Amino acid sequence: MAIDKAKVAIGFVAAGAVTLTFGLISAFTGPAMMRYQVGKNTMIDPKNDMSYTMWKDLPVPFFMSVYFFNVLNPEEVLKGEKPMVEQRGPYVYRKRCQKENITFHPNYTVSYREYRTYYFEPSMSVGNESDLVTVPNMLVLSAAVMMENLPYALRLLISATFKTFKEGPFLTKTVGELMWGYDSKLVDFLNQYLPGMLPSSGKFGLFAEFNNSNTGLFTINTGKDDIRKVHRVDSWNGLTQLSYWRTPQCNMINGTAGQMWPPFMTKESTLPFYSPDACRSLELVYQRTGEMLGIPLYRFVAPRTMFANGSQYEPNQGFCPCRQSGLLNVSSCRHNSPVFISHPHFFNADPVLQDYVLGLNPTEEEHGLFIDIHPLTGVPLNVSIRLQLNLYIKSVSGITETGKISEVVMPLLWFEESGYIDGPVLNTFRTNLVVLPTVMEYMQYLLIALGLVTVVVASVVHHKVKRSSNPVEVFSVTENPGRNEADGASSRRSGTDERTPLLQDDTNTAS
Repeated sequence: MAIDKAKVAIGFVAAGAVTLTFGLISAFTGPAMMRYQVGKNTMIDPKNDMSYTMWKDLPVPFFMSVYFFNVLNPEEVLKGEKPMVEQRGPYVYRKRCQKENITFHPNYTVSYREYRTYYFEPSMSVGNESDLVTVPNMLVLSAAVMMENLPYALRLLISATFKTFKEGPFLTKTVGELMWGYDSKLVDFLNQYLPGMLPSSGKFGLFAEFNNSNTGLFTINTGKDDIRKVHRVDSWNGLTQLSYWRTPQCNMINGTAGQMWPPFMTKESTLPFYSPDACRSLELVYQRTGEMLGIPLYRFVAPRTMFANGSQYEPNQGFCPCRQSGLLNVSSCRHNSPVFISHPHFFNADPVLQDYVLGLNPTEEEHGLFIDIHPLTGVPLNVSIRLQLNLYIKSVSGITETGKISEVVMPLLWFEESGYIDGPVLNTFRTNLVVLPTVMEYMQYLLIALGLVTVVVASVVHHKVKRSSNPVEVFSVTENPGRNEADGASSRRSGTDERTPLLQDDTNTAS
């Protein structure tokens, strides 16, 4: 059976047109469908297994690395010389976070408490928790500054109390004791006769309040009514604003809880979050694009204005009283203790702070903080939050333990909280939110290209078939061979062709 090439070509043109149309529709509707799917899978909903599990239990390795500043010349410091420190660490702790008491509310919010527990990791540390470190005695030196304006006689009484309990301006303790607490007769005395003066009623340690504790009652948006609000804090401990600071702007609770952010980020986006440990909201800004194991990312870093003082950055005036730029005074939320937060080694701070202490060497690579975000989903891929704890110390008359100490902001330690997506979680994330969307994007372009090529090629073939099928003369084959031979001989003699046209003139046919 003969194939009608013209009809086949028309069929291919139609198929190509359908393919092209489907590709164009996909190109126009694909982004909207992608945004819908991303929004659906990033809202806080127990039905979203992957994203809900990541939010609830943080199933990725998360660590806190602690670096102490060991004081090498405590006796000289008491005589007014510059402190000389050496960095000791890291002492690494695995951090386990788990949300409990999760309660969903009708207004598209969810409340929870996140509990954190720390486990020492000897294999990742430079030493053991039994290592000895010499640091300023916070109980003595911070109390001296806090009591500076009390009557002189009362200051003498406080100094006598320190001597009674054998508390000096510096102390040498193990890493474990400094981190999680040590026994002190002075602490026991203060808790008994002046309850509430110290942050904890048990042992005194720099991180005693952190281990086996929670960060407060957070209420955040689920994103079900508006995906742009997902993870944003609605209230903390029932508060919509703080009372630590001097201006309404500084007391605002902005952004998320610091673990995830809304999807669809751009280079103009920022990363605002509320930190209970810093007693304020912080905000990171875009720095550059990057890639992690094939996954695109945006890196966000701390702006120089984050800890700038009020004279250099007016909005920070509410965080004062301020000292040099690069320090955040957190005394208002730390029982009025003269404690300051900064970047490690006073990175991005007033250079004079480094001049007052020997042994510091700030670099962005080692001491700058950053968060790498997958911009489409708002999920952090790699996190490194680095902060330093400092104590403001000085000589106070009447409290002889302070000697002739020069006025200085003394670094105690700095820590890095870091984590990154890895293993099965990374593979699932990359497959669902990177590979499949990329395949869908390329498929729509492939359909458009395939449709165009099919239409063009089929059209050309159809045109050629039509041209080759134009009418031509068709000659008959006679039925009487003998007569044909005679007529042929006669024709040859007369010089005419032996064939006769099949189509005759109408007049001849009638005769």
